[in-house]
Amino acid sequence: MNNTEAPAGSRLGLAAIFGSTFFALVGYFILTPLLLLRLKGADVSSTVAGLFVATGWLGIFVMTPFASTVTNRMGRRQCMWLASAVLMLCALLFTLTQQLVLWFALNLLSGIAMSLRWVLAEALIAEFCPPQKRGRYVGLFQTLVSATFIIGPTLLVWLGPQSSITLWAVNGLNLLGLLWTALIPPVPSAADAGIAHVGVRGLWHALMEHPIIMLAGFVGGFFETGVTSILPLYGLALGLSGAAAAVMVSISGLGGVALTIPAGYISDRFINQARGRRTLMVWSASIMLLATLALPWVAHTPALAWPIVFVWGGAGGVLYSMSMTDIGAREKGITLVNSTAVLVLTYTLGGLVASGVSGALIDWSPTLGFPALLVLVAAIGLVALVRSHRN
Repeated sequence: MNNTEAPAGSRLGLAAIFGSTFFALVGYFILTPLLLLRLKGADVSSTVAGLFVATGWLGIFVMTPFASTVTNRMGRRQCMWLASAVLMLCALLFTLTQQLVLWFALNLLSGIAMSLRWVLAEALIAEFCPPQKRGRYVGLFQTLVSATFIIGPTLLVWLGPQSSITLWAVNGLNLLGLLWTALIPPVPSAADAGIAHVGVRGLWHALMEHPIIMLAGFVGGFFETGVTSILPLYGLALGLSGAAAAVMVSISGLGGVALTIPAGYISDRFINQARGRRTLMVWSASIMLLATLALPWVAHTPALAWPIVFVWGGAGGVLYSMSMTDIGAREKGITLVNSTAVLVLTYTLGGLVASGVSGALIDWSPTLGFPALLVLVAAIGLVALVRSHRN
């Protein structure tokens, strides 16, 4: 196989990963706002609800450093099966218990399984797709992910947050995700399996190789998923209904759907694709900062929240997809898993910081403290990307 060809079984592999990810994430984006709304209905504070969301991100953060170690021992396909099965089990147990402590524990376990599945899905997409079309395939995958931001909360509104069948629908979607995962074809052994560093040492090497890309991952995770996960709480603080607050997550996903595929196609058309990806990342960070600067006016004009959330989802999605495309163009095998794990780790850290801190800031100062944090993160990301792009 030459360096312009995809590996054998790549079409089936791509279809299986796309399909399993779609069903798993639709279930996730029904479940997360549903549990948040039920916590708020039980008079749980926004601070505790924000910590509940952060617990899932903590699970991802804790597991990600060990993803390459587990993968090296079990194999990439087997790890995907295990992670999907654990996610299905957690969704079932959420259905069967109402204990808050158990919900926190299940959310942590779900995060651990999601971490393993996330790293492997991203790495396998990068390996299965044709190298000359990597940008568009990664963009298509990220668009599918963004679409689940829309479909999940929309289904939640349609099924009803108080309906007894909603959690069972989540279970069905997780089962479909597991079945699609079983279609992943055998993955060729990684050429660097015996020589690549794994665990913390491998992650440190990957971080030193791609520091600015990893910072972009943090900013993307902060806005695209971390802030998005807390949007139902922000919507309620603005006086929106529970259904309207949940739909804010869909608007964020719509931004990713609208912008990520075009960004992928454009990145493939640059003569110097690496520089083209950095250019698109700078523009995304710039738009994200401009939108965030308008946030203090949302309290007086709630309709302004919709375009701001749209930009957050779109710009965050482009930052992450360009980062993943850049890593996929440079790495293979276990080294690719390491680099993907670091990107997921920094993206997760962004989500963890956003969801863990934003709930308290919304309680304390939704019109000043919350916007100030978002502006600071967007500005740091933009400055770092501009400086890197000029070098």
